[in-house]
Amino acid sequence: MSLLKRGKIWWYEFWFAGQRIQESSKSSSKTVARLAEQKRRRELEEGFNDLEDVRQKRVRTICELGDEYLASYAVRNPQSAVFAKYAVAHVQRLLGARMLVNVNEQTVKEFQDKRLEEKAAPKTINEEVGFLLRLLGDIGGLLRVRLRKKKLLKLKVRKTVGKAYDADEKARLIAAAKEARSPHIYLALMLAQNTGMRSAEIKNMTWRQIHLDERYLAVGRSKTEAGEGRTIPLNSALHQALASYAGWYTERFGDVRPEWYIFPFGGPRPNDPTKPVTTLKTAWRNLRISAGVSGRWHDNRHTLITELAERGAGDQTIMDIAGHVSKQMLKHYSHIRMEAKRTALESILEKPDGAPAAIQTGSAVPSDAQQIERGSQQKSLQSVSKCGRKQNREASKLLKVIGSSGRTRAYNPLVNSRTALMRLAHGGWIQGKKDG
Repeated sequence: MSLLKRGKIWWYEFWFAGQRIQESSKSSSKTVARLAEQKRRRELEEGFNDLEDVRQKRVRTICELGDEYLASYAVRNPQSAVFAKYAVAHVQRLLGARMLVNVNEQTVKEFQDKRLEEKAAPKTINEEVGFLLRLLGDIGGLLRVRLRKKKLLKLKVRKTVGKAYDADEKARLIAAAKEARSPHIYLALMLAQNTGMRSAEIKNMTWRQIHLDERYLAVGRSKTEAGEGRTIPLNSALHQALASYAGWYTERFGDVRPEWYIFPFGGPRPNDPTKPVTTLKTAWRNLRISAGVSGRWHDNRHTLITELAERGAGDQTIMDIAGHVSKQMLKHYSHIRMEAKRTALESILEKPDGAPAAIQTGSAVPSDAQQIERGSQQKSLQSVSKCGRKQNREASKLLKVIGSSGRTRAYNPLVNSRTALMRLAHGGWIQGKKDG
């Protein structure tokens, strides 16, 4: 341990765990430098022996921890900061005054029960519990393990089965969208039905992503890495809808700038093209009621993928359009309709010469495959008869090795094997006698 002066500033130097520690005290006072050295050595010793005093951290409330967590989350995940704020707000409302040291498995269970009483969806509650455990830090990690072991970590979520709209439902939705009050819903529906884009991808689109002359669009920020930046061609219907909407947009805002959002913010009429619309839920609900159609907005995506699959588009083509990363996910979204399945099954009954297959009509005329199978069976029987005497001799030798079966044993693999061999030998001997 030593102190040395460089210019007007005192430095301290000492050895710890075989390493030389040399740091500036940032002070011209030798007394301060000596105290700084002692404090620094104490910090290293406490850290090495895990003697950190965490009592002040343990008495912090969940409300304080939630505010701190959200501040960091907003910087790291700005695209989902609004959702995080919504979820953490429910945690702070019900558990905000509780101290960190007073949180356990029962606390999480009580939170789940209260949210269920408020008619919150199980999926929403699971996401809120996830935020709760993450803002608790190390204690949250331990609680996660304990809750998972007791099967209390997540509430059971009802699996939502997607659907594909039929042609009549699609036509009614489009007709109702054209007459809707919302200026956004018709183009948004056309994008969903003709590109398969997700709701967030549609709402956050800017004019920079649209290339009307080249007839394609580029997807911006997406849910998956495979979906981000993918390009989708514009078919004639969607191209016409975009061109018409661009005319309305120019009339409304006086210009179409690349950085402006296609679906601008504002209600009841759009008024700020620099911000995206926050939701289309109300417009979609009114549209479904007007069209007399039941289903989710996301089912428009299911519908497109189903139609592409039914029309014979390749898996890779569909994955490139939808932004999927695996064929398993593609299978989840594709709902091949009953008529397409029926047509596929009927097609196997047709033959090039127009004559139905014998196995389908019940004809007595055997097919080529049946004749080959019968010939194979006859050859097998002849082979067995030739080997009958040889098997009889080999079985007798094995019986001598196995030994007596006894009388009181209910199950014995050796006994069963001996019985099987006797039957095989006896059958081979009889077949040999018949052939002889």
